[in-house]
Amino acid sequence: MTDEPARERILSAAEALFARDGFAATPTSRIAERAGVPKGLVHYYFTRKADLLTALVERLPDERLDPAGVVVAGDVTASLCRLVAHLDAALHASETLSHLLWREADTHPAVLDALRARRERVLAAVRDVVRAAAPGVVASRVDSAARLLAAAVSHRHSIARHGDSAPMDDEIALLASALAT
Repeated sequence: MTDEPARERILSAAEALFARDGFAATPTSRIAERAGVPKGLVHYYFTRKADLLTALVERLPDERLDPAGVVVAGDVTASLCRLVAHLDAALHASETLSHLLWREADTHPAVLDALRARRERVLAAVRDVVRAAAPGVVASRVDSAARLLAAAVSHRHSIARHGDSAPMDDEIALLASALAT
């Protein structure tokens, strides 16, 4: 057995247990048991339990994208719908990790920092997509639309574990019509 699979098993076990029971309520012994490794191996890879959480934050999917991959020239609505689909796909790649991060953001600065950085990437992506789809839109409107859509997407992703993943087509159409005026 190589070291890498053990480390990955530890991270996977920590992700699932932290998401289910919370960081504070999950002892490293339970993580070791679920990962099928001795407790000492958990501490070998992660000196402190908080180091596990930091390593999990680093596993966040990267939502960055090339706007050309989602932009439909002249169609802000279609472009933003495609962007949201891309962001949703990144979330669904790790719903457990997303749940864990939203759950622990209030108590762990590294997690809050990761969520803030994620929000900034979403804001930048919305701005880039709107500017590429409709280059003439006033910058202040683009910024307002980016803040509103990023907040809506973040909210959706924070509650995704509860099964609320209804399409945002109406909200996006409303934003796009506001940008067109």
